Amino acid sequence: MASYLVTGAAGFIASKVVEFLLRDGHLVVGIDNLNDYYDLRLKDWRLSRLLERSYAHVLGNPKASCFDGVCVSHGNFHFRALDVENLAGLDALFVEYKFDGVFNLAARAGVRYSMEHPHLYLSTNTVGALNILECMRKYGVQNHVLASTSSLYAGCPMPFTEELPVNAPLSPYAVSKKAAELMSFSYYKLYGIKTSVVRYFTVYGPAGRPDMSPLRFIKWIDEGTRLELYGDGTQARDFTYVDDIARGTILALDCGGFEIINLGGGATPITLQVLIASIERALGKKALISSKPFHIADVKETWADISKAQRLLNWRPEVPLAEGLRRTVEWHLSNRELVRDLKV
Repeated sequence: MASYLVTGAAGFIASKVVEFLLRDGHLVVGIDNLNDYYDLRLKDWRLSRLLERSYAHVLGNPKASCFDGVCVSHGNFHFRALDVENLAGLDALFVEYKFDGVFNLAARAGVRYSMEHPHLYLSTNTVGALNILECMRKYGVQNHVLASTSSLYAGCPMPFTEELPVNAPLSPYAVSKKAAELMSFSYYKLYGIKTSVVRYFTVYGPAGRPDMSPLRFIKWIDEGTRLELYGDGTQARDFTYVDDIARGTILALDCGGFEIINLGGGATPITLQVLIASIERALGKKALISSKPFHIADVKETWADISKAQRLLNWRPEVPLAEGLRRTVEWHLSNRELVRDLKV
């Protein structure tokens, strides 16, 4: 049994990584600062699944403003309310546990929100990543996965390959993730900390982030609310199901050296028009659409070249869009009471 630290453990992707690691019999310590970027009830729901407790009984009061001191465990999963910006708290954690590897998935996400709160993004995504690396250096932990983003490829030719220079990020979010990647490279060269940077491409699935189009569109179409569509709907994304992303993230830990690896659908990008039509079929309802201007910081299209992931990890996505959307809609219908009041 190995021992792993997973940061951002109440988040969409990280909670699934925790689930798969636990399923494989490992000890997992999960940390999360439980910030209110989106409704904490979603994070509470994810944690309740990992801790095998009733929903809304993990955090106690999901509308509280501070969760310092929350510490709950179930079996091989130990959860702590801890921010990656808290270097002293991380140091104490590394003293208490002897980690075999770290999955650093804690991040402030979202392109538009980063333009309104750039300091938050730099402190969490860059300084937080530095704090993790410093603790790894200090306590001799050598294996590291850093979650990054396809937003770095803005303006690059498709399909996106890992060798592209990505030196023209269009948002503070992309800048902060690029800085974290560079910091990880530096610590690999200086201290031999082996890092796999995994660049994610539009992840979706049950209990996903409410600021992402799949959950928002499903909610709006189901409720008969006008769907806010930025642009004309021809912008396209390389949608990737969350289980596939989590599986690839775990496989990436054992690459050795320093590697940047795309984890994406790898097929022809799916337009938002096609996504909406697919959700309409799954729900049996038609969308009411309200068009908004395309945002300059958004990427028009994303398309991952995943040949490196196939070669190094023997990984490729297994869940097609239609099946992934069916599972996501099914989750939505089973959790309407939770979803109904979510701000999207």
